[in-house]
Parts: sequence; C-alpha cells; structure tokens
Amino acid sequence: MTKLAIIAIGRNEGERLRACLTSLQGADARILYVDSGSTDDSVEFARGLGVEVVELDQDTPFTAARARNAGIAALGEDLPDFIHFIDGDCVLVEGWLETGLAAIEADPQLGIVTGWRREVAPEASIYNAICDHEWQRPAGPITACGGDMLVRSEAFQAAGGFNPEVIAAEDDEFCLRVAMSGYTLLRLPHDMTRHDADMHRFSQWWQRAVRNGHGFAQLGTLHPNHLTRERLRVLVFALILPALALIGAFITPWLLLGVVAVYLGSYLRTWLGLRQAGMATGLAAHQALFLSLSKFPNLIGMARFHLRKRRGADMQIIEYK
Repeated sequence: MTKLAIIAIGRNEGERLRACLTSLQGADARILYVDSGSTDDSVEFARGLGVEVVELDQDTPFTAARARNAGIAALGEDLPDFIHFIDGDCVLVEGWLETGLAAIEADPQLGIVTGWRREVAPEASIYNAICDHEWQRPAGPITACGGDMLVRSEAFQAAGGFNPEVIAAEDDEFCLRVAMSGYTLLRLPHDMTRHDADMHRFSQWWQRAVRNGHGFAQLGTLHPNHLTRERLRVLVFALILPALALIGAFITPWLLLGVVAVYLGSYLRTWLGLRQAGMATGLAAHQALFLSLSKFPNLIGMARFHLRKRRGADMQIIEYK
C-alpha cells in the first residue's frame, strides 16, 4: 500500500499551479490534482506532468472542501496511511515531507501535522504582506490550521472528511472535527509551503475579507464556540459603533467623539502589538489600518451567509483572484 498521497486543488491558478505541481515531482507519493472548472490550461499541464487529474462536475457549486473530498474518493477504498493536502497556489518546501512524516508516524494520536506557510513575495504589495503576517503562527499544539496539512487517513475517515457546504474556513471546520474524534493536531517549527497570494488591488483584498466574514458566520452555526471573538469584533466595530456614531451625529457630539476615540484606541493597540512583534513601523501602520478596515467587508460576508442560509441557497465560493 502506498504510504503517502498528495492532493493538490486549484482553479485557474496558472503559473502558480505550475510551480505547485513541479514542486511535488520526485516525492515518493501518489499525486493527484483536483480541478474546479478551470478555463486555463491547468488540466492539460497537470496531465503533461503525469499527475492524476480529477475534474469536478460543474453542475455542483465548487468549494475547496468538495475538491479535497473528491481527491480522497479518487484514491479508492485502499487509502494510503497519510494524505498531504496542498492548495494550488502553494509550493512545497524541500524537506518538509520527511519532517512531517517523521512527526506523525512517531505519535499515533497525531491526526494532523502542519508547518509554517510563507508568502512568496510579501514585498510585492501591502496585501501580500498582510497574508504573510496571517501565516505567522506559533508552533506547538493547535486547534486548527490552513489547507496545507498532512493528515492521517484514519483521522480523516473518523472526522467524516471535509464539509463541502463550507466555502471558507473549511480547513478550520475539518480540524475541529478531527479533534472531536480524539486526535491531536500539531504545528512544527519548520517551513512547509510557499504561498502566492498575488494580490495587488484593494478590490482583491476586500473580496478576500468578505470571504473571511462568510467563514466566521458559517463556522458560528456549526461550532458556536469557535471564532467567537472574531465575530464579536466584527459586530462591534462594523455595526454597533457606526450605529452609535450616526446617533451621536444627530443627538450629541460627545457620543460621536467617544466612538472615534474607541476606533483610534483600537488602531493604536493593533499598531503597538505589531511593532512589539518586530514589524517595521511603516508596515505596522499599514497593517493596522487594513486590520481595522477589514471588519466592514467581514460584516458583508457574515450577512451574505445568513441571507443565503435563510433563503436555503447554495453556498457559492467567493473568489478574490
């Protein structure tokens, strides 16, 4: 039985997918690429490398969760011991597979092992830099991680796979169920993948923040105790405080000034926190600004989820590239 399978997923990733699949060549693993309706040459390129390709039916809404499940289904009933998932806009760092496999094989209770994801070009735009900061998480036991992960097949099956209805934070949702199944999760202090956010426009950043908000709300219905702080901050800073500011504008300027003071205090705390984490002064100022602004597109995403849920509509993916 094959010890390891690698499942890459993507949609119109272009050169990013080329880099991803090329980085997997030479791995002692069965490699599959799951395509979600790409209109570029992704499928042809993958097949040209000798990679197994799974093309998703376009009559069903695409989600990353659905793509990963389809990759598992394509492996058949005789699953390998471990599956490594990787997004099509990422490249695998040399040496990671050996490091990750050594850790997960040494501990039968480990269901998921992950490492550090970095941006390919954080200096290319403030939006890439924002992503790079998001990936910087401490090593050690974790409750959830991103889509690049090494998973024990038994843990995948115990959790029931990914939830194809979850369009954002589907990796968080899956991780939570793996933990509920009795497995532990670990982030190793080693580089795992290089991610190419390729964001150069404000509109891309905005759409990505909308998608994040959708994920906050959807996970809130499935796991009420997860991301509670994130949802609360969105409601406070993008809904309650603006409402108080509007009231203050008509009733008393002191209320309006109080709201402004809260926003300013939040911004300064964020800026100081980033500076204490070692970020340069100017970059920290930009990051703090976008972190403050993100609550508004987050709120739109949360509202979109609840509207879809109320209408019984399909959860369509929200793309930012």
